[in-house]
Amino acid sequence: MVRVLLLFPAFGVTAAMFEFKPSDGRSSGTHQDQPVEAAEWYERGLTLRKAGLFRQAIEQFEKAVTDSDYALKAYAQIGLCCKSSRNYEGAVTAFRNALKSPAASTKETVQILYVLGRTLESLGRIEEALEAYRWLRREDGQFRDAAERIEFLSTRRMPVNSRQVRGGSLWTQPASRVWQDLLRNTK
Repeated sequence: MVRVLLLFPAFGVTAAMFEFKPSDGRSSGTHQDQPVEAAEWYERGLTLRKAGLFRQAIEQFEKAVTDSDYALKAYAQIGLCCKSSRNYEGAVTAFRNALKSPAASTKETVQILYVLGRTLESLGRIEEALEAYRWLRREDGQFRDAAERIEFLSTRRMPVNSRQVRGGSLWTQPASRVWQDLLRNTK
């Protein structure tokens, strides 16, 4: 076992510890190792994402998606990394892959749909954003501002009552907050 300590002071992360298992080039062939590896890859990806190292984080998350237990969360994190690095098309692809996960709960599906809708909206792909929001509304009619987003995008004007929703912060809440809530609740 090799331990590596990385320092990222420029990104506000003082230290990140990674443990690597040296490989002798042979595959153990057991499926039991995969969940441990997927968990490690996922955790490394989270640490790298928090440090702002999005490309390296994506590499770790791409390894984690090979385990069905981590596929949904890893694809969602890939989407967030892509979005943070302004690769919105990559984010859309990753969020759609996350939605294909058979292990997705209703709560996870709704959160992914919201972030997907916001991403599509930022790309100007209004019809696709409406589709995501309508699916979201079918799953949870009270989720955040989904109904207002549908009305806004359908009519291209801001509904009067939505301007005061949530103390005026309706349009300023980052989509990553949805995932932060999810990650806190799934650990």
